[in-house]
This record gives sequence, structure tokens and C-alpha cells, in this order.
Amino acid sequence: MAQETILQHWIFTQFILPFLLMFALVFAILEKSKILGEDKKQVNAIVAFVIGVIFVGAIFPKQFVENLILFLTIALVVLFVFLLLYGFVVSDKEKGLVVEGWMKWSAVVLITVAVIIAVIWAAGVDSELYDFLFNSSWSNTIWTNVAFIAVLVGVVIFVLKYKGE
Repeated sequence: MAQETILQHWIFTQFILPFLLMFALVFAILEKSKILGEDKKQVNAIVAFVIGVIFVGAIFPKQFVENLILFLTIALVVLFVFLLLYGFVVSDKEKGLVVEGWMKWSAVVLITVAVIIAVIWAAGVDSELYDFLFNSSWSNTIWTNVAFIAVLVGVVIFVLKYKGE
């Protein structure tokens, strides 16, 4: 069994990190907004300390923030991967490759779809989602209607685009 580090200890994860997060947020908000007055760092620090201690003592807000932090870290990783792939596809003239027009937007759509599929796969809900979308009692009817509407939209776009030619 793996050994627990100091960063994994319950005192650190259940008390110190949530306290520091709330203290830093409240202190920054009080400093920026100057609610308690100009150059009142000590008062702002005491108020932020008290709010941080009260926050750590309450169960529900702490659990809410812990769950929110888990979601936000995953969202930041997904956003980073999307921006990294987008940066590979769309670059400046100084860096060499220039992708413009329909190719740029099709690459953005392809990257977005790939990132969404990767998130669904990484979350482990791919088989449940597939069963929900394609093996339900209503799925045959709904996908027939979606295909029909897509064909109609495609025909309307084609007719409107090439109407004058």
C-alpha cells in the first residue's frame, strides 16, 4: 500500500487548504474593494481570518467548495488541452503555418468534438451514454427525425446559397 504524504493528510486537505483558499479570496476581495477603508490590511486580514475559520467549521460550504475545486481542476485541464490543440491548428504568420477560412473553423469543430469525446471517455460514462442515445426505446424514432431535419437544413442552405447562380 502506498504511503500517505503530508499533502494527502486529512488535516491538510480538510482544514488547511480550504482555510487558505477562503482566507486568500476574502482578503483579496476586501483589499480590492476597500470596503473597510483605505490601507486597512490588518483589519482585512482579521476579517478574512475569521471568515476562513467559520468556513472551515461549517460542513456544507466546505464540501461544496471541495467538489467545486475538483470540477474546476478538470475543467482547466480540458480547457488547456483545447487551447493547446487550437494553437497547433491556428498559428500566426510569423510562426509559419496559416490556416484560414473554412479549414480553420472545421478544425475548431473537430477539436471541440474530440475534446468532448475525450472528456466523456475519461469520465467513464461512454457506455451509459451510448446505451441512452442508441439503445433506448425512443432512439430509432428520434435519430430518424434528426437525420431528416439535417437533410432539410442542408437543402435549404444549399438553395439559399446558390439561388442566384
